Amino acid sequence: HTPLTSSDNSEAVLRSGETTMMQELGDFPDDDLKVEQVEKECRTVRHSVPEDGWLDPHVRDCVKSYIQPWLCSRLDPVKSPTLADLSDDSGRTLTSSDFDLRCLTPDQRVEGLLAWSSHEELDRFNQEARQGNRHPELFALYPPADEVRWRERRDSLVSFPSCLHRFEIEIEPLFATMALYDLKEKKKISENFYCDLNSEQYKNFLKPHTPNVDHSTLARSAIFPITYPSPDIYLVIKIEKVLQQGEISDCADPYITLRECDSSKNKDKLEKLRGQAETFCQRLGRYRMPFGWATVKIMDVISTAAIDRDVTDSDSLKGAQLPRRNSERYTAIDDQFCNIAAFKPATITISTIFKQEGDRLSDEDLLKFLSEIKKTSTPQRRIKIIPGSIKLDMSPVHDMPLACLSTELIPLIPVAEKNIRPVKEVLEFPSSEVYVPHNIYRNLLFVYPQRLNFVNRLTSARNITIKIQFMSGEDPAPSLPVIFGKSSGPEFLQEVYTPVTYHNKSPDFYEEVKMALPARLTERHHLLFTFYHISCQQKQNQSGSCETLIGYSWLPIVNNDRLQTGQFCLPIALERLPVNYSLHTPEVPPVKWMEGHKGLFNLEVQAVSSVHTQDNHLERFFTLCHALEGGATFPLRVRDEKIPENKLEHELKLSIISLSSSSLEPLVLFLHLVLDKLFTLIMQPMVIAGQTANLAQIAFESVVSIVNSLHNSQELNRDQQGRNCLLATYLYWVFRLPDPPQDIIPSAEIRYSTMGRSTAATVGSMLLQSRIRSSSNPDIPGPQMSAEDAEVKNILSAKVRRDSLKSDIQFNTYRTFITLPTEGRLSLTPLCVFCLLQQFHEELALQMVVSTGVCRENAYKYAWFFFELLVKSMAQHVSHLDKHSVPRRSRFSDRFKDDITTIVSVVTAEIGTILVKQHKEVEQAEKVNISLAFFLYDLLSLMDRGFVFQLVKSYCNMMSAKSMSMPTLISMRLEFLRILCSHEHYLNLSLFFSSPASAPASPCPSISSQSSGSCSFQEQQRILGLFELSQEFKQQHYLTGLLLTELSAALDMEGKVQRKAINAIYSLLCSHDLDHRCIKPEVRAKVAALYLSLVGIIIDSTNYLDFTGMYTYEQWETQPAYIQLHDDLENVPPINQSVAMAIAGNPFNTLGRKSVATLAADTSRHLLVCFLWVMKNADKSLIQRWTIDMPPSQLNKLLELLTICVSCFEYRVSLHKSHQAKLQLEEALLRGMGARGEMMKRVGGSVSACALLLTKAELDQEALISGNLATETNLIVLDLLETILQAVPLAECKDSVVGGVLKVLLHSLTCNQSTTFLSHTFSTLRSLVVKFGDLLFEEEAEQCADLCQKVLQYCSSPVDENRSQACATLYLIMRYSYSNNFSRVKMQVTMSLASLVGKSSDFQEEYLRRSLRTILAYAEEDTEMQNTQLPSQVDELLRNLNSILSDTVKMREFQEDPEMLMDLMYRIAKGYQTSPDLRLTWLQNMAEKHNNRKCYTESAMCLVHAAALVAEYLSMLEDHKYLPVGSVTFQNISPNVLEESAVSDDILSPDEDGVCSGRYFTESGLVGLLEQAAELFSNGGLYEAVNEVYKIIIPILEAHRDFRKLASTHDKLQRAFDNIIQKGHKRMFGTYFRVGFYGAKFGDLDEREFIYKEPGITHLPEISHRLENFYSQCFGEETLVMIKDSTPVDRKQLNPNKAYIQITYVEPFFDDYEMKDRMTNFEKNFNLRRFMYTTPFTKSGRPRGELNEQYKRKTILTTMHAFPYVKTRINVIQKEEFDLTPIEVAIEDMQKKTRELAVATHREQPDAKMLQMLLQGSVGTTVNQGPLEVAQVFLNEIPADPKLFRHHNKLRLCFKEFIMRCGEAVEKNKHLITFDQKEYQQELKKNYNRLRESLRPMLERKIPELYKPIIRPRLENR
Repeated sequence: HTPLTSSDNSEAVLRSGETTMMQELGDFPDDDLKVEQVEKECRTVRHSVPEDGWLDPHVRDCVKSYIQPWLCSRLDPVKSPTLADLSDDSGRTLTSSDFDLRCLTPDQRVEGLLAWSSHEELDRFNQEARQGNRHPELFALYPPADEVRWRERRDSLVSFPSCLHRFEIEIEPLFATMALYDLKEKKKISENFYCDLNSEQYKNFLKPHTPNVDHSTLARSAIFPITYPSPDIYLVIKIEKVLQQGEISDCADPYITLRECDSSKNKDKLEKLRGQAETFCQRLGRYRMPFGWATVKIMDVISTAAIDRDVTDSDSLKGAQLPRRNSERYTAIDDQFCNIAAFKPATITISTIFKQEGDRLSDEDLLKFLSEIKKTSTPQRRIKIIPGSIKLDMSPVHDMPLACLSTELIPLIPVAEKNIRPVKEVLEFPSSEVYVPHNIYRNLLFVYPQRLNFVNRLTSARNITIKIQFMSGEDPAPSLPVIFGKSSGPEFLQEVYTPVTYHNKSPDFYEEVKMALPARLTERHHLLFTFYHISCQQKQNQSGSCETLIGYSWLPIVNNDRLQTGQFCLPIALERLPVNYSLHTPEVPPVKWMEGHKGLFNLEVQAVSSVHTQDNHLERFFTLCHALEGGATFPLRVRDEKIPENKLEHELKLSIISLSSSSLEPLVLFLHLVLDKLFTLIMQPMVIAGQTANLAQIAFESVVSIVNSLHNSQELNRDQQGRNCLLATYLYWVFRLPDPPQDIIPSAEIRYSTMGRSTAATVGSMLLQSRIRSSSNPDIPGPQMSAEDAEVKNILSAKVRRDSLKSDIQFNTYRTFITLPTEGRLSLTPLCVFCLLQQFHEELALQMVVSTGVCRENAYKYAWFFFELLVKSMAQHVSHLDKHSVPRRSRFSDRFKDDITTIVSVVTAEIGTILVKQHKEVEQAEKVNISLAFFLYDLLSLMDRGFVFQLVKSYCNMMSAKSMSMPTLISMRLEFLRILCSHEHYLNLSLFFSSPASAPASPCPSISSQSSGSCSFQEQQRILGLFELSQEFKQQHYLTGLLLTELSAALDMEGKVQRKAINAIYSLLCSHDLDHRCIKPEVRAKVAALYLSLVGIIIDSTNYLDFTGMYTYEQWETQPAYIQLHDDLENVPPINQSVAMAIAGNPFNTLGRKSVATLAADTSRHLLVCFLWVMKNADKSLIQRWTIDMPPSQLNKLLELLTICVSCFEYRVSLHKSHQAKLQLEEALLRGMGARGEMMKRVGGSVSACALLLTKAELDQEALISGNLATETNLIVLDLLETILQAVPLAECKDSVVGGVLKVLLHSLTCNQSTTFLSHTFSTLRSLVVKFGDLLFEEEAEQCADLCQKVLQYCSSPVDENRSQACATLYLIMRYSYSNNFSRVKMQVTMSLASLVGKSSDFQEEYLRRSLRTILAYAEEDTEMQNTQLPSQVDELLRNLNSILSDTVKMREFQEDPEMLMDLMYRIAKGYQTSPDLRLTWLQNMAEKHNNRKCYTESAMCLVHAAALVAEYLSMLEDHKYLPVGSVTFQNISPNVLEESAVSDDILSPDEDGVCSGRYFTESGLVGLLEQAAELFSNGGLYEAVNEVYKIIIPILEAHRDFRKLASTHDKLQRAFDNIIQKGHKRMFGTYFRVGFYGAKFGDLDEREFIYKEPGITHLPEISHRLENFYSQCFGEETLVMIKDSTPVDRKQLNPNKAYIQITYVEPFFDDYEMKDRMTNFEKNFNLRRFMYTTPFTKSGRPRGELNEQYKRKTILTTMHAFPYVKTRINVIQKEEFDLTPIEVAIEDMQKKTRELAVATHREQPDAKMLQMLLQGSVGTTVNQGPLEVAQVFLNEIPADPKLFRHHNKLRLCFKEFIMRCGEAVEKNKHLITFDQKEYQQELKKNYNRLRESLRPMLERKIPELYKPIIRPRLENR
């Protein structure tokens, strides 16, 4: 699609109404790019400049470059809203506040609830209420997409103030020199800092030698910059004293031996020493000698003092970050030293001061010492230590201290008011290269004398010093005062002496002489060295000087115009130097040399200069350039060669070519100057020897090559776009157009080889022609089409192939064409010359177009640099033209436009080629793509907009033509468009180049007053079309169309591309939203109209959205667990629809759709917030028309999208506690910069969010903003729903629309919402009830139920406002359903209350009570309805609700007592016997509660009862054979189920009144309940019951032919049976306890007994402890008493004020006949109703006694229902007791023992341990009251009482069997024992035999009476 061609005068298109709006948006300013000068930030009071008058051109250029202001072209940023604006929100409360309770009077009623005369009035009122107090900017509330922020590093400055040294004695002045050394690099890394702390007394010793003391030399603190912190940096302090007679050790001796504290003893000695010192000072005060040294390791101090603190960057310049040269380093530093700038100030005391060794003074020796100290902490060789200490304060420098001096001694800012002691900034010699271009004038020379060798000299020269001077000529006078002074002396000196080593003929030196170099150096400047011997002892006959001259040496400063630096070894002349010696090196003049001209004096000279390049290539280049500028004499001398004028051009070309091969550091240091010079050469034809040389091409190639080498260097930093930081900074701050050439007034004839305009045009067309011909379309005509449009058209329509671009032939021709001079001689006037001179941007563009080979490749690879260069030069050009008010279209020549078109095509082609062929280079392509986008972005501000749009079109078309992968293509184009759309005037570009047709027609006056037929079909289609991406739209809104097209394509791609697309549109809308020009609603509506088609795209992409991750399902927790267990949702309909909806995540049937959620949650949120923004700001009437015309399927999608929005922007409190969220939030507010944010980022200015920990207030404020976001987004959804609703009368399918809207509204009530939003939602719901009541209560039964439940839920809200809204709504529902379907509403409300009570854990009944009271008040006050039954019906309903509520309150109280809670729930369920739906709900609530407590069996029973209930009603409805007959069918599972049989039929018939209308009252509902029950039985381990349940399911499944289900059913059955087989004996069933409650405190429970069922292995103490804990909390520990025994409780003996609990373990009890049926373990634990416990007692009243007096009472209890039941405790309804006599007790005991032995012996896999334990208890000798004792008590003699005969005999027989079983057991044990148990077995056998023998007489004695024959034999009769 083509953009409508536009230029700035195309505003004619606009209609008058829009002109004003356009002015609102800001017309295109005459020039939106401002070119301005920014004064350089100068650290010193004045710029450092040379004082000399005339400067050589190079120095002049350098100085100019360092002091001229920065030149920037930039825009003013848009102001952003502040945090305060956004959170000023006193008018809103969020739901979690207001807990003001009032007594039970009705709440405030909602005013005017029934006062509406018409629906329109109601709608209008609601709308006005909704629009009040809204946030205009949605995005200001929304945390933005993550953006990478980056900061540049700044190097560390460490200061060492006040160096204080103290020795044990003070006798003379001492001087300190401090410097840093890096042991790792073996290098000194700072200049010396000199200070002394001598008292006035000692300073006076030196008076004769210090004529004056300058203030700057009094410094005692210094600032040391450290660019590369390393663990091996040492601060070395050297101490010197005045020269005196004697070796260093002699001089140090008094310090070592004397102590000032022994003063009385040593007083005279010290005085004498002071006197000597004074004498030496007077005589030798100008000479020094080494004395001592000390060192400290910097990193040790820093690491001990380091703290983690944020270092704030204060160097910012007018909003953009300005890298501070010389202190801003682009280097990575090892992490451990990153916070070198963040340690605490520390005071260091150095207590080890080493004595200097006279023969080890050099720096090499020092570094050796340091490395020894590093290893062993002391030097290896024993060095004497001088007692004393040095104290230093060390701290990081954050802000420059007052009264600081730079290394050139210029005061730094801030300047001190008073004359305080200065602080010096010490110059750093960085340990490795520092790549930062020079930006101040600095010209220093450091001279280091190193070694002198006089060993072979026979003279007396022993105490040697060197006098060093900087000479400007040869007389003594011209020694210049350029040497920097030391401490307490003059600032500058003319000469300096090195320290003397006593009696050493070849001394080492460590002196550093710092000099300020003159700006202009001549051949006469040289360093002069004079060598002296110093006589320390004054001879008697000598009165004069103490110096004896030895010889001279010198070093010329300049050699062939180049500064001499490096190592030198000079010979020494012994006699006066000859004339003109300084013009030669010391090798030449004929004088008497020491040792035959041998080099004896070693020294090093180093320069720190921002003028001298010290690099051959650069020096040569600068020299030749200056020669061009005129004023040079030929032949020109460059180093050793002479260059005649005719060779100049050739040499200059060579030097330009070799520039990029100069080494990196000098190139970077002089980068600004080099580039400036090259750009001047590109721009300016040079006149050389009368010819004009065009060096443009070669200079351009050199620039490209420098750019390439800087990018490729490993040492240099790049920003995140991969751009070299040095170049970026140069472009932004430094680059300015080269000065216009000095007027070249040509002679009559000049041969030009530069190109005039005409030639350029021809070249352009030739190039064009060659392109076209070689491409796939040879038929396009050639150069005769000269019109610009035709050219553009051709170049764009031609598919540019890369091979054609490379075609050698064309390009060779092309170059030849350029380099040949134009034929014919031109005769020109000066005016013509100006005309022919190219503008810089034109020349640059031309060079880019015609470049070839490697140069071309790199120029396009680093296109960003040339683009920025073009833009900045164009901006300066435009700024110049503006002064002459040139119209925009005429700013640039057509030829230049052609070149730009070509450049854009070529770059686009490059990107395409890389993406198609070189996949490894994708990153490179991305960078070039971004650069190109920014280039066009800038061109929009500078050139004709229509032209730029053509370029964009050409880019898009070319990219599409490439055969690359879709995601890559889209990703590239997206990035490109995102940048373009961030343009300041994007809105103007998009909005006002549109044709009138696209404006929406004026909307209909009032929708409800019209019929839907009155809108024409065309109109309808047009409005729908606005919301789609049409061809027409793409033409009118070119950029927007492109972006939206990419977005819709991107949504089908992978996540990365999607994210990019959505973030692009998101940041664009964000910038509109926060744009101060878009404040007025009508402007916003206009802007939103641009994005209507975005709405269409988003609606279509609903399937991609991930709305699951957006909010947590609190609802899951409220769902019964069995629903979660179940995997087949269809057959398990949940309790009610709203919960199902919540589980599904949305209320629409979208679960079936097969699409994959491909968008990540956060990206989905970004997309949705864009949708909401458009909806918020678009024209309401337009949206309404759209929703009316929309097909139903589309409308459903829209409603689904709204539901997703509600879930997505739900208010989540917890989210806003995180630090990250805070940062994002702040960014959202800072992002108000709008589109300029992009520009700022390019420059490198970053808004760094302060990463501070948050205060509580901030967290609160943030929660508030987040709450406001939730409110605003939901209100936008609500507005849209209202808009849709108001259009319903015109819609075709009303009911589905109303239903859909209601679904969304109900869903929004499910989420966390603010009070503000809730009050508006309830208003909308009320208007819905008023307008569509009949529709609701008739059609939407399910929805009606949900509505009641949600509203009732809010009736119990603690927030008054919410509650009063909900009451009003509920009353309206009752009122409007009264005539229609009131019985259903009554039932729904009752059911809602039931489920609310059963589920909600935070439900507060006092509020609900108050709400019921309020509803009653509404009914009583409703005058219209007084004559109807409504008030009484409402009254009845509310009373019923209140009673349910009361039971519920009790449930609340017993929340901690699960049994009581279940009883109450059971009771409530019982109360609903007549209301099957509710009973079902309560049974399910009970099931859920049981399930939560892991009582799976009871949970299953609840569901079995529920299923039985359903079966009862199903059997009433339909008569199918396969269905259960009702609850009877279920009695195999449990006999208790019979209580579900329906009460007499007349009470309820299922099909009326909506009874049994729930989803469970269906066959699938029944199957669902039973399947869940089976699952739970299985969890509870009752596998047999699983089988019974499936017996009922299987016939139903068979009838439905549901074989899949049958298969899974049989699979589950198989698993159940397998479990029975595998687990066998190991299955654990319940344990039972009898619990009795006694005492009035228990209320209903008093004197009631229950059987409690507890889990498998529960011991008595466990249940006892649980109940005791619970009830002692209820009544207090003193009140509760646990009765420890199980004897019957006597009420009379109990304290009436206490509560008693008695707990007894009971066992299931079966009669003998029952045992025949209960064979298995399961059967003995299922369907239990009788339980037994025994109580031992004696006649005397004690529980225990001797065997013969021990009685036992058996108590049998019968419960009301059989276990397991729907509860875990059942009350006891019958109690039987009988007593056993002592002998009966004995019989029972023996039977039990015998039984145990038999079982243990005959087990399939006998357990040896078990068997031995039983045997031990049976035959062991020591068993107290063992079998033997029992036999002796009861069997020893025959009882006297005949009644006991039978018992006696029974016991005897028991013993017989017992002894037999013992025998078997002993035998069995024999086979089980291991070898080591043999003795034990023998012992057992022995004991057994002994027992048998002891029992034998008793067992053989029968009671004769029992064995008498009953019939006498007849024989006796015979």
